[in-house]
Amino acid sequence: MGSKTILNRILPKQIDDNYTGNILSQYVFIVFTLVTICRSLAHMFLPDGGSESIASIDISVEGGSNIISIFYLWGLSQLIIGIVYLAVILRYKSLIPLMWIIVFFEYLGRFLVGFYKPVVTMETAPGEIGNYIFIPLALIMLYLSLRE
Repeated sequence: MGSKTILNRILPKQIDDNYTGNILSQYVFIVFTLVTICRSLAHMFLPDGGSESIASIDISVEGGSNIISIFYLWGLSQLIIGIVYLAVILRYKSLIPLMWIIVFFEYLGRFLVGFYKPVVTMETAPGEIGNYIFIPLALIMLYLSLRE
């Protein structure tokens, strides 16, 4: 597959519901979308935003309510991207390869920020583990989404 063909698969000239990649990549993207939306709702509706109950960040410190507010906002951001993912699943499947690139860079960015500006937690947070899973998963799914 030539570079122009790959670019046209990532940024199609016509955005539609025609997905021609490997079906596994599409199904994994559906599951990933559901996880993203559920995770966002947890951050938005748990009393602590998931900051202590999930991410094991001590919120008994001064400014703990600010930490909770940041988690609520993060949940809102995750919900917005989850809605974009859902729109792709429901109407714009030709954008699935592009979505896998976005997932890759989001989790790579999380990993790099966490490496250079680590968050002190009481134990390993699920999000930190997710970085190690979703970075290679996104690359594999991107590859599969580009295959016919």
